Parts: sequence; C-alpha cells; structure tokens
Amino acid sequence: MTPNSPPLWLAYIALALSMSLVGSYVALSKPLVLLFPVFLLAWLRFGIGALAMATWLRRPAGETPMTPRTRWLLFLESFLGNFLFSICMLYGVSMTTAVAAGVVMSSIPAVVAVLSWLFLRERIGGRTLLAISCAAVGIGLFSIERNANGTPAESTRMWLGNMLVFAAVVCEAAYVVIGKHLTGGLGPRRIAALINLWGFALVTPMGLWWALRFDFGAVDGGSWLLLLFYGLAASVWTVWLWMTGLKSVPASRAGVFTVMLPISAAVVGVLFLGERLTPMQLLAFGIALLGLLLATLPARRAPGT
Repeated sequence: MTPNSPPLWLAYIALALSMSLVGSYVALSKPLVLLFPVFLLAWLRFGIGALAMATWLRRPAGETPMTPRTRWLLFLESFLGNFLFSICMLYGVSMTTAVAAGVVMSSIPAVVAVLSWLFLRERIGGRTLLAISCAAVGIGLFSIERNANGTPAESTRMWLGNMLVFAAVVCEAAYVVIGKHLTGGLGPRRIAALINLWGFALVTPMGLWWALRFDFGAVDGGSWLLLLFYGLAASVWTVWLWMTGLKSVPASRAGVFTVMLPISAAVVGVLFLGERLTPMQLLAFGIALLGLLLATLPARRAPGT
C-alpha cells in the first residue's frame, strides 16, 4: 500500500459499495432506455459526470506528470470501461431483463481470470476453469428457461441482449485490470474525471445527433431524477469508490467484490421493476454464483509455505 492508501477495511467497503451501485444503476437503466435513445442516454450520463467532476481535472501539487503510457491507459480505461461498457450494457438491458443481466454479470471474476491469463500471463488453475463452466451453465439455463416461455423472436432478442451484456462484462473485466495500473500514479478523483471526459468526447457526435431529434419536453420529473442518479452513480460515485479501493487491494482480490454487481442488479429488478425469479432461474443464478465463489476464494496454501 502507498502512504495515501485508505485502511484495508475501508478499501473493502469502497469496493463493495462501488459494485453495488453498478448493479443498481444497470437495473435502473431499464426504464431509462425505454425513454431515451441509447447514445443520447450515454451522452447525458457523461455530461452530468463532467459537470459534477469539473474541479477534479486539475493535477494535484504532489502528483507526477502523466507519461504517454498513462495517457494511453486512461483512454483504454474510458473506451472499454465507460464507452463500450455503457453502449453494450444499455442495448443489452433493453433486450433482456435486469435479473438476466445480473446472471450474465456473475461471470465477471472468471473473465478477469481469463484476461489476466491472456495479458498478464497468469496461470488458470482447474478451479478457475470449473468456475468459468459454472458461469456458462448458469447463463445458459437462465436463457433457455426464459426463452421457453416466449416466441422465437423474443428468444432471439433475449439471446442477443445477453450476449451484449456479456460483451459489457468483458469491458468491465478490462476496466478492473487497467484500473490497478492507473492507481499507482494518479489519484482516484482525477482518474474518475479524466476517463469520464474521454467517454463524453467519444459519445458526443452520436449524442448530439440524437439530442437534436429528441423531445425533451416529454420527459417527466421522475425520469429526470432517475437520470441524475444514473449519471452521478455511473460516472462519479462508482469510479471514485472503485479506484479508492484499488489503491489498497490487489486487482485479483478486488475481483471478489464484483459479486455485489449481479446480486444488486437482480434485487433491484425483483423489488422495483416487477420482475420475478422462477425456481429454474434461482437454480441458474445459484450455479453462476457458485462459479463466482470458485473463482474468487483464495487458493489453499501448500504445507510449509
């Protein structure tokens, strides 16, 4: 840990709160994507974040200047973790349910392990492979059970939505890996502000195009409040909390706290969006969470180590 790192217990709380907020806003974005075009919604989200974090962009006195590599990582962090994650997740949630999105997102720790193997050359053990299999079985069972009660067109739409959510999962896993590198040289608030600014720049062309064609007068007050929560949670609170926790916790251990993302998404879907879990869906969710548990529990230490 660096001298400015928070205590370990506080870092754990920050990581858990961050992923809980991500799951909540993913679920609550369901009614927003029914009202706003996806690119307009993403543009408004980044715009709210840019206004809220305008004072966070200035480099603190004790922070070293950014290297070209750090600037590149900031762009990748925003492009994958903000821009592509938002587009894939919003389109995916519009085609599936918040509960289904929660099941798909339970595969995040396994995907983090795969990306670590691909880019960091970390070995994937048998337990991690079993975790990946559990996540795949859980996702498959959930989708099959849902699709059995729908038309072929609804089934196709559901599968496409789940695949888009899984693409967002890959983006989120990359966000976890890259974020650990960034916390070594930049503060959490500045990281949050910079990657949000990149996201705003990337989505502005399509966002403006849709804004000129959208009837903002048709949006009621409750939807504007929900949009404000979505913008602050997605662009400000979750990123700041996550980067704060990563300053004290290794990326591999931080992956444990992504368990809060699918759980909170499913809970919000059931409690606030009128969705329900059937026995088969509960089984699928349980299998997927078993995979998450297998992927994130610490490995048993050999005797004498």
